[in-house]
Amino acid sequence: MSKTGIAWLDTLLRGTHGELRMAPRVSLQRLLALRTLVTATGILGTFIFDFFSPLNLPVLPIAALLVGIVVSLALGVWRVRRATLITTRELAAHLALDFVFVTVLLIYTGGATNPLISYLLVLLAVGATLLNLFWANIFSALAIVVYTVLLLIGIATDQHAEHMVPDFQVHLVGMWVTFVVSALLITAFVSRMAQAIRSREVTLAKAREDAMRNEQLVAIGTLAAGTAHALGTPLATMAVLLSELDDQSEEQLREQNVKADIHLLREQVVRCKHSLDELTRFYNKNDRSQPGRLRLCNFDDAVRDYITNIHPGAHIDFTMDEDCRELMISADITIRHALINIIENAIKAARSQVSVTYSGAQPPQPQVLMSVQDDGPGIPPEVLESMGEPFISTRSDSMGLGIFLANASIQRHGGSIEIFNVKDAGARTVIRLPVST
Repeated sequence: MSKTGIAWLDTLLRGTHGELRMAPRVSLQRLLALRTLVTATGILGTFIFDFFSPLNLPVLPIAALLVGIVVSLALGVWRVRRATLITTRELAAHLALDFVFVTVLLIYTGGATNPLISYLLVLLAVGATLLNLFWANIFSALAIVVYTVLLLIGIATDQHAEHMVPDFQVHLVGMWVTFVVSALLITAFVSRMAQAIRSREVTLAKAREDAMRNEQLVAIGTLAAGTAHALGTPLATMAVLLSELDDQSEEQLREQNVKADIHLLREQVVRCKHSLDELTRFYNKNDRSQPGRLRLCNFDDAVRDYITNIHPGAHIDFTMDEDCRELMISADITIRHALINIIENAIKAARSQVSVTYSGAQPPQPQVLMSVQDDGPGIPPEVLESMGEPFISTRSDSMGLGIFLANASIQRHGGSIEIFNVKDAGARTVIRLPVST
C-alpha cells in the first residue's frame, strides 16, 4: 500500500473528531477476536454444509466473501499494531463491514429464512456495548432495514413462484416482529447500561485521581508542618542566645569568649538549612535520593545520625533485633521526622535515659515495631487521652503538633502509633509499620 493510500485511509478512519484513547483500541482488539472466531466458524460450517447437504451452495461467491472478511481482519490487525489513533468511528467502520458481509452472505443463503440472520442481533449487541448511543441507534436501524428488505424480497419471490405456505409466511413475520423488538430492547437497554458503566469508570478514574492529589496535598502539608515544627527548637535556641548577647554591654562582650555562642548559632542555622533542604529534596521529582523503600538498618542509621548530632549530650540506647536489620519498610522523610520528633519528646521528658528499640511482629501481617521509652514521670492521664490531636502538649513552650504530625505521617504509610505509660518507667511510644515486600 502506498504512503498516499495509507495516509488517506488513516484520515478517513480517524474522522475529524478522533482522539487518542485506550478504550477504542482495546475494543477493536476484542471485536477483531470475535470476528476471527466467527469467520473461522463460518469457513468450517461452509465446508461441512457443502459436503453433507444435498443443497447446492454458491461456493464461489461465499468463498470470495470469506476472502474479503479475512482481508478486512488483516487490515484491522495492521491498524491495531501500527496506527497511533484508534477512534470510535473506526470501530463503527469495522462493525459496518460485518453488517455488509452478513447481509451479502444471507442474500446467497436463503435470506430471512436463514437462521444466521439472528447473528445481526449479536452485532447489534456488540455495537451497543462498544459504541455510544448514536452509533447504536444507527446499527439498530440498519439491522431492522436489512431484515425487513430480506423478508420482503423472500415473500415476494416465493409468492411469485407460489411456493410459500401461508402458515410459514406468518411464522416469518413473527420472527421479524421478534427481531425488531429484540433490536429495540438491545439498543434501549444494553447501550444505556454500557454508557452507565463507561460513566462509572470515568467517575472512578476521577475519584482515584482526586484521591492521589489529596494524598499528595496531605503529604505536602504534613511535611511542611513537620519542617516548621523541626525549625522551632533551633529558632528558639538562636532567639535565646541572641537575646543574651543583646543584653550584654560591649565591654562584657569583649571580656567574654563569644566563640562558643557563635558556634552554637552556626549549628542551629545549619540545622534549619538541613530541614529546609530535606523539604526541597522531597518534592524535587528529579531527585532519586529519596527511595520509597528503605532497609530498616539504613533508616536507623539516618535517625541515629541526626539525634547524635543534634543532641550530643543525650543518653540514648538504640537496639535492633538481628532478624530485622534487612527488612524493607516504606518510609520517606516524613516517617523519619515522626520518629525523630518522638525521640526528642522522650529526651525532654526523660530523667536520664531513652531507649529506642526495633523489633518485628508477624500476625496478622509482617510489621516493624519501633519503640521509644523514656524514664520520665510519664504523661498525665488527661493529656494521654487526647494525644494525637493537634495543639495538645505537656509543655508550655511547645505547639503540641509533634504527635499529631507523626500520627498523620504514619497512618498515611499504613501504620499506627500507640502511646501509653509504663508503671514506674515513664512513657512508651510504639510505632507499627508494615513490611514492604
